[in-house]
Amino acid sequence: MTSPESASPSRPAKAAGFALLGVAAVALVIGVISLFGGGSDDTPPAAEGSSTAPPAQTTTAASEQPPASTPSSAPPATTTASPTAPASSAVTPPPPVTQPGATKAPVRVYNNSTITGLASKASDEVRSNGWTVAETGNYSSGTIPTTTVYYRPGTEEEASAKELAATLRARVEPRFDGIQSAAAGIILIVTNDYQGPPKSK
Repeated sequence: MTSPESASPSRPAKAAGFALLGVAAVALVIGVISLFGGGSDDTPPAAEGSSTAPPAQTTTAASEQPPASTPSSAPPATTTASPTAPASSAVTPPPPVTQPGATKAPVRVYNNSTITGLASKASDEVRSNGWTVAETGNYSSGTIPTTTVYYRPGTEEEASAKELAATLRARVEPRFDGIQSAAAGIILIVTNDYQGPPKSK
C-alpha cells in the first residue's frame, strides 16, 4: 500500500520540472534572440550619431580658419603704403624751379636798326636767358634813340623788364604812346647800339 501512494507525488514533480525546463529554454532562446537582434538594432543609431558629429566639428574649424588668414593680408597693405612717402617728398623740389620762370613776362622783340636780322639775334639771346619770345619783327613807326625794354607800369612786367634790361645792358622805360595799346608783355626794341648780354670769358 505504501508504493502506490509514494508514486503519485513523483509524477507531478516531474511534470513541473519539465515545464520549468521548457520555460527556461524558451526564455533562453528569447534572450539570445533579443541580445543579438537588439545589439544589431542599437549599433546603427550609434554609428549614425558618431558620423554626424565629426562633420559639424570640421565645418566649425573651417569657418574659424578664414579669420586667421585675413590678418595676414593686412601687412602687405602697410608695406605698400611706406614707399609712397618718399615719392611725394621727391616731387617737392621741382616746383621752386618752375616758379621763377613763371614770373617772367613774354617778350616781343622789334628791330629799329639798320642791321638786318638784329631782332632775330636778340630773340635768341632773350630765350637763352630764360624769357619766352612771343613775337619778332620790325618797328617802323618812328626812330628809337637806343635799345630799350618797355613795360606797362603797375604790372608784373615792370620787375621782369628791369631784369631783362640789366641782362641785355639796355635802357628800361614805361611804354610810350605809340605802343601803349600793344598786346600784353614786355617790348624790346633793338637799335644799332644793341650790345646783348656780356660775353663770358
